[in-house]
Amino acid sequence: MVEITDIAAQELKSLMESEDKKDHALRIFVAGLGCSGVQYGMALDNETKEDDVTITDKDVKIVMAPDVQEELDEAKIDFIETPDGKGFIIDNPKAMSSCGSCGGGCH
Repeated sequence: MVEITDIAAQELKSLMESEDKKDHALRIFVAGLGCSGVQYGMALDNETKEDDVTITDKDVKIVMAPDVQEELDEAKIDFIETPDGKGFIIDNPKAMSSCGSCGGGCH
């Protein structure tokens, strides 16, 4: 099951309130394919599809397609701050840990 950290839940609730989107959910979707596998994106969404999987963790509603839920079964949504910026990330222990499969040029 996808989980959300305390700090990520707090930041997301604050963002939803500031954008007047308290009725929205966090949608996780496939954003593309990179050297380390599938890349996921996140967006605030107020519509759910018939086959969506809905999870609620720390009072945050998270929606995604069933295939995304399978791939992110042990993933954690976190919020980080670095000198380069801040934002939400998905920490997926099932993701490939190296880019050896891309044939080089991965940096």
